[in-house]
Amino acid sequence: MSFEMRDGVLHAEGVPLPVIADAAGTPAYVYSAAAVRAAARRFVEALAPIARKQLLYAVKANPHPAILQTLAAFGFGADIVSGGELQAARAGGIAPADIVYSGVGKTRDEMAAALDAGIGRFNIEHEREGEILSTLACARGVRATALLRVNPLVDAHTHAKISTALTDSKFGIPYPEAMPLYRRLAALSGLNLQGVAVHIGSQITDLAPLCAAYRQIGKLVAALRAEGHRISHVDLGGGLGVSYRAGEPGADAAAYGAMVARETQGWDVALLFEPGRFLVAQAGVLLTRVLWVKPGQPHPFVIIDAAMNDLARPALYDAWHEFVAVRPHDAERFVAHVVGPVCESGDRFAQARTIDRVEEGDLAVLATAGAYGAAMASTYNARALVPEVWVDGDLFDIVSDRTPAAMVRPQRLPRGMVLSACVPA
Repeated sequence: MSFEMRDGVLHAEGVPLPVIADAAGTPAYVYSAAAVRAAARRFVEALAPIARKQLLYAVKANPHPAILQTLAAFGFGADIVSGGELQAARAGGIAPADIVYSGVGKTRDEMAAALDAGIGRFNIEHEREGEILSTLACARGVRATALLRVNPLVDAHTHAKISTALTDSKFGIPYPEAMPLYRRLAALSGLNLQGVAVHIGSQITDLAPLCAAYRQIGKLVAALRAEGHRISHVDLGGGLGVSYRAGEPGADAAAYGAMVARETQGWDVALLFEPGRFLVAQAGVLLTRVLWVKPGQPHPFVIIDAAMNDLARPALYDAWHEFVAVRPHDAERFVAHVVGPVCESGDRFAQARTIDRVEEGDLAVLATAGAYGAAMASTYNARALVPEVWVDGDLFDIVSDRTPAAMVRPQRLPRGMVLSACVPA
């Protein structure tokens, strides 16, 4: 196990978490290299029945170069959604040919930089984007390899804020409009349109919506071929979910692989996959210290030094992260609210939850925080970005430093304004 109790103390692999707290301070993200490798291996094995495929890690889940390099060793390229993620993927050792550029808001400069870098392909989200991409490619004397992202109008049955295939979604081309738009884009001289892409959402644990979406895409592939289009690639996106709450299952990767093999039989294409959360969520925890236990009615408030700026998911999605004491006081439990120090009522990690009894100064973790944790962090309330720690066996390294807000975003006064000193009364 990557995070487990040994002699009454929670460890990350072979390292006691109090040792990391002493070295890095709190709050801090702690990642297990073994957990990343194990998840990558499960996904690779699950997709073994698919002969022609490309595996792409969704960089938005966690762009740390240690994670990117670890996944590259298992054959993963990168699915990116910004110019910054292009830089992160390259810094993580991903070859340009193994990068796919997704996302609904690519700028002209970002597309130009991606073309100049020689990335593998673009997933086009709307007609105007395709036209501009074609123009930029022609200006460089190249053709941009691309897929058209299609919205199959399938409800992923996940949180509304991470569903991407509803009727009012900003992502992709609605299924009924896909054929005529594909014809128009395929005629552009700067595009090498090879097929279609689909992604219906994130944290999906029931495979039925994915199955329904893939059946829609299969029909579209057949219809496009009947019109004479050469369809060589289909991007099936990502979205496989993990277990955040004890006793609740995550997605079954092996069952997913079997479903894909069944549903895509006869498509005669190379399939692209873009897992993110599945590979890294369970590989990370947010290590925190209890500042105060404040009495409350009817439940006390456990105030920790981690906050919503460090881990935004609970405030954004009411997401559940298990709260676990690093040194539990025997088996004592109590009902409490777990909150952070940020000046927002939404800075809350647990509401009236039965948790390990903790006291002032105790260490604890918010579990399953390897995905969309550090990647979504901010400096709200002028708080520092927290360090990240990489654990591999009995060794650990601090792989990003605690960074004060003023260093993340240096600010300056406008012309003519002079910094005045505070003069005591």
